[in-house]
Amino acid sequence: MDDGIHIEGLSKRYGAGDTAVEALKDVNMRIAPGEVVGLVGPSGSGKTTLLKCLGAVIEPTRGRMTLGGEVIYDSAQGGWKTPDLRALRRDRIGFIFQAPYLIPFLDVTDNVALLPMLAGRANADSRTRALELLRALDVQHRAKAQPSELSGGEQQRVSIARALANQPPVILADEPTAPLDSERALAVVRILNQMASQYQTAIIVVTHDEKIIPTFKRIYHIRDGRTVEEAGEGRDIS
Repeated sequence: MDDGIHIEGLSKRYGAGDTAVEALKDVNMRIAPGEVVGLVGPSGSGKTTLLKCLGAVIEPTRGRMTLGGEVIYDSAQGGWKTPDLRALRRDRIGFIFQAPYLIPFLDVTDNVALLPMLAGRANADSRTRALELLRALDVQHRAKAQPSELSGGEQQRVSIARALANQPPVILADEPTAPLDSERALAVVRILNQMASQYQTAIIVVTHDEKIIPTFKRIYHIRDGRTVEEAGEGRDIS
């Protein structure tokens, strides 16, 4: 079985006949557990469509996707392999966005503990897991704070903790450093690399951010719906 992320022959077509648009064309990608890989490309290149397919938000037209050793989609076998896509997104995929989207009326601990609670884990266990992650991300001193009391960098760390809360094999990070200055952007990438290594999570970072692109050891460029893999600089930021 393939751990991490394995995408084979993934295509997505919008519309039909003469007006059909091929947003993804035979995309192949592989990201190992513990690896952080960049996905870069111009607007309209297919990045968002690929992320939505991987995140089980839209259905591909054909191909196969494996996350954490589990085939989640195979067009040759009828499409999605689970009837509950919400549970798949909650339990198997972590999401990090440009904005943290923390719940304003929950404190930091419960923002992180909410997903394990929703997955049926005991409240006490969920909060223990949340505190472990907050410690790993060096924001445990904010555990009882409300989101409005946090700095932008602290909010982003809490959103990373939340993405890791259910120990997903895969994290999809969509422009996670866009609003940050160089120092904070590199700090977020350093954290993602540490977390990928510590929890053996495969992480895809979709980005335009020239500040962080040199840090990736591997990069997938996407243009006109096709991906090309290349070696990155892998610049040391430890």
